[in-house]
Amino acid sequence: MEAGQQEHYSAQPIKLAVKTATFEDVKLALRAGAQDFLARPGLSLFFGLFYALLGAVLLSGFLVFQQIWFVVLVSVGFPLVAPFLAAGLYEMSRRLGRSERFTASDIFLVIFKQQRREFGWMAFVVLFVFWIWAYQVRLLFAIFLQWQSVSSMDGLVSVVLTTSEGAGFLIVGTLVGAFLATVLYSITVIGMPLLLDKDVDFVTAMITSLKTVHNSPLVMLGWGAIIGALTLLAVAPLLLGVIFIFPILGHATWHLYERLVHEAE
Repeated sequence: MEAGQQEHYSAQPIKLAVKTATFEDVKLALRAGAQDFLARPGLSLFFGLFYALLGAVLLSGFLVFQQIWFVVLVSVGFPLVAPFLAAGLYEMSRRLGRSERFTASDIFLVIFKQQRREFGWMAFVVLFVFWIWAYQVRLLFAIFLQWQSVSSMDGLVSVVLTTSEGAGFLIVGTLVGAFLATVLYSITVIGMPLLLDKDVDFVTAMITSLKTVHNSPLVMLGWGAIIGALTLLAVAPLLLGVIFIFPILGHATWHLYERLVHEAE
C-alpha cells in the first residue's frame, strides 16, 4: 500500500493547498468519472447496485411498517450518505489514475481497513448529522401535523398539499433540510476522498473540505446541485438509475478532489 494509505500517521503533518474551482474542473471531473465507469463497469455497477438495493430495502421496510416520518427522512437524506458509500469508487479511481492493476478484493480490503483510520470518525460525524435530521423531521411532524391523520403516504401528500399545517411543515422542513444538507455536503465532498488518500485526521479533512467550498462557493454548490439533481432523476424510475448514476458521481467526485487539493510545497 502506498504512503497515503498507511495506517499510522507520519511525524510531520501534511500541509495541503486548495485550488480555486471552476466549472471546467467540474466538467472534466464528470468526463473522467464516466471514463472510469467504462473502464471497470462490473465493479462500478456492483457499488451502484448495492446502493440501490439498500435504498429499496429501507423504503419498502418503512412503507410496510407505515412509519411515514421515516419514509420522508430516508427519501430526503438518501443522497447524503453517498460520499461514505462511495469509498470503494474513490479507491478505484485512485488506482485507475495511476494505471495500477487491481481486483475487487483489493478494493474491498482498502474499504475494510478504513475502520482503523480516521474514516470511522468521519462516519460518526455523518451519522450525527443524519440523526439530527431524523430528530427535526419527527419534531416538525409533531409541531405541524399533530392533529392530522398521516398513516399512509397518500394521506401525507394530501395533508401537505391541502392544509396550512402541511404547507408549514413543507416550507420549514425544506429550509432546515437544505441547511443540514449544505453542512453535510460541505464537510464531506472533499473530506471523504481526502481521508482515503492522505494521512490526515478527520478534523483536517472537514476543514479542508469547508475551505474548498468557501473558496469556490458557486462552483462547489453547483456541483452539489448537480449531484442532487442527477440523484433525484436516478431515484425516480424505481431506483434503477441509481445503479448507473451513483458510480459515475463517485468516480467524478474523486477526480474533482484530485484537481482541487494537493500537498503544499
